[in-house]
Amino acid sequence: MAYTAAHENAAAVSTGRPSVRSIAVSRALLALVLVEIVILFLPALRWLIDRWTMSVWHNAHGMFTAVLVAFFIGRQLRQARHLPISSSAWGFAFVIPALVVHTLDAAMHTQLLAAVSLVLILPGLSLLFLGVERTRLITFPLAFAALVLPIPLALTESFQMRLREVTTLGTAAIIPRLGVPVFAEGTTLHLPNVSLLVSDACSGFSTLYAAVVVASLTAYSTTSLRRRILVMTIAPLIAVAANIVRVSLLSLLVNWRGGEVLGTWLHPASGMLTFVLALPIIFWLGGPSRTAEART
Repeated sequence: MAYTAAHENAAAVSTGRPSVRSIAVSRALLALVLVEIVILFLPALRWLIDRWTMSVWHNAHGMFTAVLVAFFIGRQLRQARHLPISSSAWGFAFVIPALVVHTLDAAMHTQLLAAVSLVLILPGLSLLFLGVERTRLITFPLAFAALVLPIPLALTESFQMRLREVTTLGTAAIIPRLGVPVFAEGTTLHLPNVSLLVSDACSGFSTLYAAVVVASLTAYSTTSLRRRILVMTIAPLIAVAANIVRVSLLSLLVNWRGGEVLGTWLHPASGMLTFVLALPIIFWLGGPSRTAEART
């Protein structure tokens, strides 16, 4: 065994490849660093999960974004298995600022800064343990990882208002075609048996944000320029249309059964309906088969 390892190490030196011992040491070091990173950022991860699962109306898009980013990074790295594993000191340009931000958060207890530092440290770790070439391949999903962060409501107030108005007008156009008269006043729908306010939670902002994120990653994954343009153009319209359908169905249900419906599981479930309607269509538009892309 010692003889074989010695010969493998000698062959590695002569060919310029890393030795068995150096590979083992690198893997052990990587595992140790990853464990330390998980322990360090565990409170920030818990905080992010709490924000993602707090309500389907606000930051649920972060959950979808995290899963998609992990998927695309894994896929790209599997395709890059032929590339040599190296290390770049440029990784410290990300790791050091990330640790500084995390230290600031330890003093301020915001958890948002800790979450920011988690996103910032990812490209640094990639450069340190995977090298420049592999990191370049996953630059896009690494950059998109920033979208897992919760959005402060102050930044979206005016935009949500516009979405509420669009949703109100769209719903007021659909419901009469189903035999129920309605009068729209601002962002309020007056139906025969009840009046409904289209609030920020029903604006469809979360669905729109998730749709744009999914469309961007889907466009990134396809090689067809036509498909990329199509999915990026249509995705926001699909999200808005899905939310109008949700609010229309919910309005009809409330008009029929009364306002107590809004206090049941049907209300948040209707929010998930927008994702169920919009995201599969976006995947279908942006994800044709390789054969179909080759023919185009």
